[in-house]
Amino acid sequence: MAKVLVSAVLPGPALDRLRLHHEVEVGADPTGLGREGLIARIEGASAVITRVSDRVDEAVLDRAPALRIVANCAVGVDNVDLAACRRRGIVVTNTPDVLTDATADFTFALLLAACRRVAEGDRLVRAGGWRGFSLTEMLGVRATGASLGIVGLGRIGRAVAQRARGFSMRVRYTQRRPADEAVERAADAAYVSLDVLLAESEIVCLCCPLNDSTRNLISRERLAQMRRGAVLINTARGGCVDSLAVAEALQSGQLAAAGFDVYPHEPAVDPALLACENAVLTPHIGSADRPTREGMASLSVESVIDVLAGRAPRHPVP
Repeated sequence: MAKVLVSAVLPGPALDRLRLHHEVEVGADPTGLGREGLIARIEGASAVITRVSDRVDEAVLDRAPALRIVANCAVGVDNVDLAACRRRGIVVTNTPDVLTDATADFTFALLLAACRRVAEGDRLVRAGGWRGFSLTEMLGVRATGASLGIVGLGRIGRAVAQRARGFSMRVRYTQRRPADEAVERAADAAYVSLDVLLAESEIVCLCCPLNDSTRNLISRERLAQMRRGAVLINTARGGCVDSLAVAEALQSGQLAAAGFDVYPHEPAVDPALLACENAVLTPHIGSADRPTREGMASLSVESVIDVLAGRAPRHPVP
């Protein structure tokens, strides 16, 4: 039996299945071991199951010469040094598909909450500040019929576009290159440049991976290109956005509202963003419904079992 290091407990029965095949060591902190915890405990491991908060770099890999697979329990793999893994012949896997619907649902939850000031209204009621029904207070942005710009028409972006149909939204998207015509038809989305998307969209949703081309994509300059009073939603990665610039745009009225589920330096959140009443801020829970999280855990465990048994995993990362 090989040693498998699991950064933190997994939901559902996946760990029980893994223990039937291998010796399993699990981190006690539900937020994961993190880079330093991995360095301290990964020695002798043939496999590791990580989460997005675990940085897997050269220092981690140097401590694990027997490592054969990094199973990242997420879709994004920006926390893993893919080039270093390739040089060592280490397989990296992720968990696509299973979290698409949950994340798209949550993206729309953030969108509606931001547009209609749901969190702000909740705080008002709980604080005893609501004085009664008013025709002029707590006015928000209308979602139905709005122009929606999606940055990244991958699995999640397409699922967001499908949900936008129910709100009669006009959907445009941007990414490095246009999607196939069949994908565009299915999503009922038209390709435009980023400049056009930002200038013409009432609501912008980030559904893109974090890489060199998307890091700080929404900068102070990009925010200035957006329609005044637009809404920005980010369920992608925190590094895609300049948080301080967003806070300034929220305070000036350039943005009417924003909804964030991810942040550049989680769990830290920029204090300027925390101070914005018109920002809806959630703790990276886009995929957090029980079936989805259990499915992610199951996919990660399957990948480990397959690789250690000499089989190809279902979802290798190129």
